[in-house]
Amino acid sequence: MIVYIVIGIILSIGLVLFLEKFVPKKFNPIISLILWGVIIYLGYLLYNSIQGPIEFNKVKEARYAKVIKNLKDIKAGQLAYQEIQGGFVGDFDSLVRFLDTAQFAVIQRRDTSYPDVEKNKAFGLTEGYFIEEVITDTLGFTPVKDSLYHGTDRYKTMMNIPIEGVTDKFQMRAGKLDKNGTIYSVFEVKVDKDVILADQNPDLLAQEKQVVSVDGVNGPAIKVGSMDEVDTSGNWPKIYDTDTKQ
Repeated sequence: MIVYIVIGIILSIGLVLFLEKFVPKKFNPIISLILWGVIIYLGYLLYNSIQGPIEFNKVKEARYAKVIKNLKDIKAGQLAYQEIQGGFVGDFDSLVRFLDTAQFAVIQRRDTSYPDVEKNKAFGLTEGYFIEEVITDTLGFTPVKDSLYHGTDRYKTMMNIPIEGVTDKFQMRAGKLDKNGTIYSVFEVKVDKDVILADQNPDLLAQEKQVVSVDGVNGPAIKVGSMDEVDTSGNWPKIYDTDTKQ
């Protein structure tokens, strides 16, 4: 596209110069005005074709960072739910109610050993063999919401897509997956790029939905987890896991 626009500008300028030399002067002003209008329009297209993707990427990256931050909060809540309840939950109301009251056990592990009486007796020994064990002591409990969200209540709004003008919520599902005869709990939370970038250039948005790259968010949606695989990771690149993207 850029090449065609540049060629169009060059040809238009060439025509203007040609007119100045070979076309009667009484026709020059009108034709030149038309051609200069074409040149200006082509210049505008050229500027947009270069600057448009730059601005699109700035908007995209800023919005993706906000969306991914919420998805990380949701993932943390789901993993806590699994640890305590033994599975995942498919609706946000239930997840928020859980986070309101759930507690992690504060535990301490210590190693201990004692004589294996039966084995020592069988071999006629007093203390030849020992049994080693790890003893877990529960020291207390701490609220899940404080551990995960550091005293904030952002978990109550993490289901909202944090883009100005967007009122949609993330889509969340949970269930069971049979993998080679073993049943696993799975969940998936996602939002379509169409929702995140609805007000952006439709051609650039269409290209973004087709992205397949180690440095990009692949596919038509941003998501964490999967209903088809035993996977709780997100489909975004590592750059969004750095402090600068939080």
